[in-house]
Amino acid sequence: MRTGVAMLTERGFGAVGLDEILGTVGVPKGSFYHYFGSKADFGLALIDSYAAYFARKLDRWFLDERLAPLDRLRAFVADARAGMERFDFARGCLVGNLGQEIGALPEPFRARLSAVFEDWEIRTARCLEAAKAAGEIAPDVDCRHLAQVFWIGWEGAVLRAKLERSAAALDLYAETFFVLLSRRTTR
Repeated sequence: MRTGVAMLTERGFGAVGLDEILGTVGVPKGSFYHYFGSKADFGLALIDSYAAYFARKLDRWFLDERLAPLDRLRAFVADARAGMERFDFARGCLVGNLGQEIGALPEPFRARLSAVFEDWEIRTARCLEAAKAAGEIAPDVDCRHLAQVFWIGWEGAVLRAKLERSAAALDLYAETFFVLLSRRTTR
C-alpha cells in the first residue's frame, strides 16, 4: 500500500503499472489478487488508506489546542510544504493526482475522491470556526466556504509545486489565503 501511494503520488494511476508496483515490493500477482480483484480495487483501497492517513494528519494540526486556530492551519501548511520538499517536489497529493486523471478512471473513483475532499473541507471548516470563536476572523464569515476555497487553491498550488519542483506556488497561495483571512478579521 505504501509503495502504491508513493508511486501514484509521483506519477499517477495511469502511468504506473501493477507489475511495476508488485515488482518493487516483491509481491506475486497471485498474492495481490487474493486481496484485490483488480488494479481499480487497489486504487480505491489506496484512496481509503491515504484518506485515513491524511485525516490523522489534519487532526494532529487542527486539533492542537496549544496553538491558536489560524496557527494550526499555518502549521499544517508548513508541514505539508516540508513533506513535498523532502521528496524534492516529486510527490504531490494522491487525491489531487487522481482527481486530475478522473476522465480515465473508473466511475467509483469520482465519488470516493469527492468524499475525501469533503472530509478535508469539514475538518478545515471546524478549524476556521475555532478561529472565528477566538476572534481571529470576522464573526460573519462562512467557514465552510473558506474551507472549500482553501482546498481548491491548495491542490492547485500542490500541482504547481510538483510541476515547477519549487515551493513558490505553495508559499504564494498560503500567503494569499492568510491575507484574505486577515481582511476578514474583526477590527
